[in-house]
Amino acid sequence: MPRMTIIAMAAMLVAGPAFAQGAGTTAPHPAAPAGTAPAAHAAPAKPAVAVSTPESRSAAALALSHEPTFDEGSAQRIREAAQSYADLAVRGGWPTIPADAKFAAGVPGPDDDLLRKRLIVSGDLAADKATGAYDDVLTEAVKRFQARHGLALTGTVTPRTLAALNVPVQKRIKQLEASLTRLENISFPFGQRYVVVNIPATFAEAIEDDKVVRRYRVIVGKTEKPSPTLTAEITSVNLNPTWTVPSSIAKSEISAHMRKDPTYLSRMHMDVLGANDAPLDPHSVDWSGNHVPNFTVRQQSGTWNALGAVKIDMPNSYSVYMHDTNQRNLFNDDYRFDSHGCSRVDNVRDLAAWLLKDQPQWNRAAIDAAIATGERHDVRVTKKIPVAWIYLTAWMTKDQTVQFRNDIYAQDEQLLEATAEEAAFFNKASSHPLTAHMTQ
Repeated sequence: MPRMTIIAMAAMLVAGPAFAQGAGTTAPHPAAPAGTAPAAHAAPAKPAVAVSTPESRSAAALALSHEPTFDEGSAQRIREAAQSYADLAVRGGWPTIPADAKFAAGVPGPDDDLLRKRLIVSGDLAADKATGAYDDVLTEAVKRFQARHGLALTGTVTPRTLAALNVPVQKRIKQLEASLTRLENISFPFGQRYVVVNIPATFAEAIEDDKVVRRYRVIVGKTEKPSPTLTAEITSVNLNPTWTVPSSIAKSEISAHMRKDPTYLSRMHMDVLGANDAPLDPHSVDWSGNHVPNFTVRQQSGTWNALGAVKIDMPNSYSVYMHDTNQRNLFNDDYRFDSHGCSRVDNVRDLAAWLLKDQPQWNRAAIDAAIATGERHDVRVTKKIPVAWIYLTAWMTKDQTVQFRNDIYAQDEQLLEATAEEAAFFNKASSHPLTAHMTQ
């Protein structure tokens, strides 16, 4: 079993979601004697200065790693990580740090050595650094740990960092098992170019020749309106799109707005359409919200449009897609679960240019110019590009870095319980003469 090293992770980790609570660890080498931890590795690069533009955010997100979250070897690597964590659990896992522990750089504290032991066990700190005050070495080890959990690289033990440090190894094993189960049930046509959105990490990756060449912050579904997992193909890029409001939103949210403010539709540049897209007078519509709408609400193109200036079409049974937003300030947030299920993409014009890179007439400058006209343009890609929206709360990249994120939709436990029930059913069926054929 290869040693799972700790390498400061890429920009997908630079300012990772604040929701990450887990304490991921890279486990000791299976052949190591009990109590022996792997040596820590090079300190991560210093975090970039604060970023505030789409371009600088996506550049920061790519800066520290080009390793894909999801590729053809992901399942096998997760399987190896789960085994190593199981070995670590047999040796007792890692210690728990008191909830009231206090740490301050340069100031000796009663729990400093305990924190060092915790980080040594997970491989974030070298074994020969087991004692001492909170110095620069310990600060860098904390940053390594934070990097692997999508936490801000502060180097201090923040409340979220402490919560992550104290998640037991058994839970981390369950996350790896759940992630493995999901990948084993995905059939995805990896190609020379493809796109991946990992929902718990709230990042999208554009992958080319097995390397991440673009990485973007994304805003995905709220906990009550989760984004689905799916595989599809990107077919076109829509510039200055209109937005056809889903009937569920029209029934609940639009109707509620209209009951309170009859001018809402006009202020939001929305039209009400009947059969064959014939315009309807909003005052003739029943906005009670008690029935499924027999009309369509469509928002016109423009700066007010909820889809922003770009929509990436990827036909699928969930009717979701990737798009821009007119609330780009939301990309500065660490917690990015705020959509109705679609994926809003930071610096989406850059992604559009990458998707259309084999059509020189649609380079970034041309895309910007077309958007500036205000006119709608639907640009088909010359070759459909596979896209996967995945739900991985634990994974290991090719550089042997193990990552963990919070199970934001609480799906890991549900999946493992369902898998266990199915296994129990088939185990029982295999011994019954009337159902034995079901297990063959």
